[in-house]
Amino acid sequence: MVDSNSETAFLAEDFQIPTYILKPESEVVTTPNVPACPVIVFINSKSGGQLGGNLLVTFRSLLNENQVFDLGDEAPDKVLRKIYVNLEKLKLNGDEFAGNIEKRLRLIVAGGDGTAGWLLGVVCDLKLSHSPPIATVPLGTGNNLPFAFGWGKKNPGTDDHAVKSFLGQVKKAKEMKIDNWHIFMRMKAPKEGSCDPIAPLELPYSLHAFHRVSEADEMNLEGFHTFRGGFWNYFSMGMDAQVSYAFHSERKLHPEKFKNQLINQGTYAKLGCTQGWFAASLFHPSSRSVAHLAKVLILPKKGQWQELHIPNSIRSIVCLNLPSFSGGLNPWGTPNPKKKHDRDLTPPFVDDGLLEIVGFRDAWHGLVLLAPKGHGTRLAQAHRIRFEFHKGASDHTFMRIDGEPWKQPLPVDDDTVVVEISHLGQVNMLATENCRSRSVHDPTTPSHDDAEEEDDSNEEDPTEDEEAFKKFGAADTFKIPDGVDISHLS
Repeated sequence: MVDSNSETAFLAEDFQIPTYILKPESEVVTTPNVPACPVIVFINSKSGGQLGGNLLVTFRSLLNENQVFDLGDEAPDKVLRKIYVNLEKLKLNGDEFAGNIEKRLRLIVAGGDGTAGWLLGVVCDLKLSHSPPIATVPLGTGNNLPFAFGWGKKNPGTDDHAVKSFLGQVKKAKEMKIDNWHIFMRMKAPKEGSCDPIAPLELPYSLHAFHRVSEADEMNLEGFHTFRGGFWNYFSMGMDAQVSYAFHSERKLHPEKFKNQLINQGTYAKLGCTQGWFAASLFHPSSRSVAHLAKVLILPKKGQWQELHIPNSIRSIVCLNLPSFSGGLNPWGTPNPKKKHDRDLTPPFVDDGLLEIVGFRDAWHGLVLLAPKGHGTRLAQAHRIRFEFHKGASDHTFMRIDGEPWKQPLPVDDDTVVVEISHLGQVNMLATENCRSRSVHDPTTPSHDDAEEEDDSNEEDPTEDEEAFKKFGAADTFKIPDGVDISHLS
């Protein structure tokens, strides 16, 4: 039997932060040694059904309860500003203990991808000289961010043993930088109605970072509406975002139906069917294609702006930073050496200042991701991306940032609507030994040798429009719904 006193000492020596660091008005009481891995924990208690609340209770019982925050009660920007202001004051007063806490500090965020993105955005905005690295606990449905850095995609255990095990992983995890991306949208102020983003019934965390700029903002332009935001994993537009929007709307209307990850994924799949994502060519004609909606321009890391050819069959476009989308799938895949050479492609590093742009025709096309070495239609890699919307092409579209969707109204009489994505900076993540992401500074981790690269000599021609790959099982947006018989399909 493990001695409970020794476990308590282990937690105190490695992870616990004295209260005076966290609450400026507290009495200064230090421990003999600086903790090896001091952590501040943010938990979305509403994520994962009951799991978020249970996890909050466990973390608070094991650590100093003042270092564990419920995001439903306290926003991370206010929490971190207060703590870092206090740290600076303490260091100015000669407190070396506080200085060492700051150097070793690590953050933990438990929630879905939107929650994790919220915290990453806050850390980025703080512009600290050394940003604390962040570990992610998968409490959402897709969990793309945790999966990309080795933290898994299944909802975790919430008992003492599971949390202690996770803390041990946080202590051993290595730091890894990740690009973050700025998204900018501008359009003429409509003559009537509103063109503000419409969230699925209530404002999701991603839209904290995508909103109309104030009149005092330097990017504001009289007579126009200007929106700005940011993302770390992906930006998508089209049918996949529409299905995601329907899912989030349904969850807000009937939260009692969304109590665990498996049920959530099944509901997601059924909505994909009812929204016509599995038969996009029938339910959504070419007028709903990305090419009909907007012209797409890209700026390579070296070179000039150029127009990107988008096949008319593409109804969903994904600008991807991490090798994890729609519940852990990798739409870009691993091009073989010939493809890399012929198209001047590089491996999909998460810190190289490039986004991978992938297109999908429909959900059947997406199912190919579940096959060994499967991938979507690789369109390009780019340092900046610009969408110029065609006048009157549609009165709305659907967009999604890091798992959080919204409906975007478009003025029908405006030929100046643009969305532009550009590289903004980097933040630090924590990665386990199972990390799937790769760094341009350390291409050998995780190990991917040439033997794993695909033989995609039969890769579809992106100019062809054909039904394909209707054989594979499912995940999230691309999951085959229960009750849909595919035995007659070839």
